[in-house]
Amino acid sequence: MKLYKISLAVLMGVATLSSCDSELDVTNPNQQTAATFGFSADDLEENVIAAYNHIRMEGTYARVGYMLDVCRGDEVWNSSQVWYMPFDDLNVAFTDEIGQWSWRDWYYTINVTNFTLSRCGEDNSALNEQMRRIKGQMLFLRGLAYYNLAGYYQNPILITDYATYSTLDGLYGTNSTYDEVWDQVEKDFAEAMTLLPSRDAGGEWAKGRATSGAAAGFYARALMMRHKYSDALAVLRNIINGQYGSYKLMANYGDNFREGAAYENNDESLFEVQYLDFGTQGTDDEWTPVNTSPNATQGHAIESNFGPGDFGGWADLSASPWLYNLFKAEKTTNGTLDPRLYWTIGTYETDWDGFEYGNVCYATPMTADAPVVTNNNYGGLPVAKNTNFRTGIYDKVVTGLHCGINLRLMRYSDVLLRAAECENEINGPTQQAIDWINQVRNRAGLASLKLADFNSKDKLFEQIANVERPKEFGCEYGRGFDLIRWGFFYDNGRLQQLKEHGTFRRTNDRSRVKEAVSYSGIAAGDTELKSSYDTWIQGHEFFPIYQGTLNDNPNLVGNSANNSTSNADKLYGPVHPVVGL
Repeated sequence: MKLYKISLAVLMGVATLSSCDSELDVTNPNQQTAATFGFSADDLEENVIAAYNHIRMEGTYARVGYMLDVCRGDEVWNSSQVWYMPFDDLNVAFTDEIGQWSWRDWYYTINVTNFTLSRCGEDNSALNEQMRRIKGQMLFLRGLAYYNLAGYYQNPILITDYATYSTLDGLYGTNSTYDEVWDQVEKDFAEAMTLLPSRDAGGEWAKGRATSGAAAGFYARALMMRHKYSDALAVLRNIINGQYGSYKLMANYGDNFREGAAYENNDESLFEVQYLDFGTQGTDDEWTPVNTSPNATQGHAIESNFGPGDFGGWADLSASPWLYNLFKAEKTTNGTLDPRLYWTIGTYETDWDGFEYGNVCYATPMTADAPVVTNNNYGGLPVAKNTNFRTGIYDKVVTGLHCGINLRLMRYSDVLLRAAECENEINGPTQQAIDWINQVRNRAGLASLKLADFNSKDKLFEQIANVERPKEFGCEYGRGFDLIRWGFFYDNGRLQQLKEHGTFRRTNDRSRVKEAVSYSGIAAGDTELKSSYDTWIQGHEFFPIYQGTLNDNPNLVGNSANNSTSNADKLYGPVHPVVGL
């Protein structure tokens, strides 16, 4: 018995010694790896959630990623004169780290989509319905990521194969050309259109997810970035004709900018970024890059940037006087102000007495003799859109990642106005283009346009670009992309027009916030006046690739903004001349 015990002990000791190395290599069944994860649809559904989560981060759409394009447009100016200042002035230095946040966060999204797509295979006919939806969503989100990267950084690194990450050469990739990236964007959206269900067919599943209609809408947008108007018009017509689901304008424009199940993911929305409604959120303000806390607020900070200082906001960005006076220039057929002004700019107007929530700012009554300004030092017309300025949900800005209003990235009104633009470019001016525009105008109560008033496609383009689109989408993400695709930076007349639109007054005199301003006043010596576009440097219609990123990757070079080089020879068609309306 003693010998048996000794022998057993020796055997166990030998076994223990001989197995030490293998025990170190034992795979933890509770720790999944890229080698073991993703071989089932249920696994990949988790990746789908992760990818959607990444587009809700600060560098994508929760704050900075959204605001950089808003700054780039002519509808907004920097009223804090600090935060976002170089982005508003279009002269960002390549050492400004904020400009790298969108680059970083969109590549997070791309990494997740590339892994998931590597598990889906190339043969779409072999996929069941669940896998088709998984692959379609990943293609859409990767297309969306590169849409933003190309629109912001011009020539980013194009990575579409997950195996690329397995080597240092792959990890440290080189720039792709602008055209190469847009080719991939078009390819991803076009394939996603064939895999995803329509919103109608998707039913409850489709709420908050990418559908074939979302993919089609963004495919048309991508085509228009390079003036492929005929191809884009065909897609837009199919959306209008219901091929990708039923869409319609909401009777109340304001329903596009309220939170809650009664308003979000509505009949007008092709795609929107989902945020938790106020009162249902957690307490952790998770800024980039993690956003993994189970107690995260899961809201956005767009409201914090727009919110007036007197009501707890950061008072960073204001609506341009040009946009305000554009709204004031045309009344509805009932003789009242355009209701879109109410939801876009937070000013007191007698027309708002008894309208919607009335003349309120965060539930506080507004009066004519006590105007609300964005910034106490520099004034500014407060931006109300995508905030609770007009909804009465709370009485002051809850700063941080707390606003629960979903960000509608594409609405049916955009489909109609883009279809009108494409039709005008191909055949214009035509009655069909006018009819599509009038659907949007009539929703706002404005009189219908008449074809007889537009004797050239240049004049109708002017109406679309500088009247209809600013009033419908004022202070929303997307105007910066439009200015690039229209070539406005590289035409003297258009650049002068941008300078006029971008002129604003820096003053703490609240009585002057609604005052019309003119670029000519700058030359006349009015030191309170400034224009964002005076400081534009050629090439800086894009944002530079951050120098730290270039230092980390020796294979990467800068873009036109890094080198301050002109893109005048890279336009995809003639620029429409300025036409008086």
